[in-house]
Amino acid sequence: MPGAPAGAPGDGAAHARTPRLTIGAVLAALRGDFPDVTISKIRFLEGEGLVAPQRTPSGYRKFSRADVDRLRYVLTAQRDHYLPLRVIKEHLDALDRGQPVPGAPSPGAPSPGPAASDPPASGPPADDGGGPDEAPAAAGPMDAAEFARAAGLTPAQLADCVQFGLLAPDAEGRHPAGDLPLARAAAGLARHGIEPRHLRVFRNGAEREAALVESLLAPVLRSRSEDARTRAGEQLAELSALSAQLHRALLEARLRDLLRP
Repeated sequence: MPGAPAGAPGDGAAHARTPRLTIGAVLAALRGDFPDVTISKIRFLEGEGLVAPQRTPSGYRKFSRADVDRLRYVLTAQRDHYLPLRVIKEHLDALDRGQPVPGAPSPGAPSPGPAASDPPASGPPADDGGGPDEAPAAAGPMDAAEFARAAGLTPAQLADCVQFGLLAPDAEGRHPAGDLPLARAAAGLARHGIEPRHLRVFRNGAEREAALVESLLAPVLRSRSEDARTRAGEQLAELSALSAQLHRALLEARLRDLLRP
């Protein structure tokens, strides 16, 4: 089962408590570790009293990093330990009161900390692309050699990724750290003989999906209203997650067909 908080909060505790994240940003932070999580799931967990984000005057949710840690704790307890929400809520209530959680804690498991005070500081989850070097989550742009090393690409493979439109360096030839998940996926596929030149089909498919989503949300995206754009951001995050889920399900179903006699 998930463990209790490791100790007193660090200097970033106040930052961790500041509600600044939209529900779409929370979804983006969680879905790397929990691909099936959706905005509807986050709202459901809120309705069950497991997390309590603040609300803006217009009613939009604003989450803190501590809220994200709390959601990560809940999702981990469900996925890895099959605990019902009732039991998870009891554990969270115990942690909020500073009491030990029943059962044997798992070393290294995520700890949510109290919902409203003194949560441990935490950063966004690390990329899971299998590269040999992990870049810090807040790293700035990297030169080509550093980026290739972090992604597990050879210089030639990185050049191919740029040539075939998978990656786009800036005017100084640097790559944003945010492109590392894509680059690491390309490196993993290359180890199976799928080179960057073969990946144009993925890029073209993603561009068509993005065009479809843009056509659906175009009126909201053109709005100057902060609330409307916040709502559009939430919809974009959920549509992105659902699109990825659909793509994975379709691909896995097709690949299963290859194994049938």
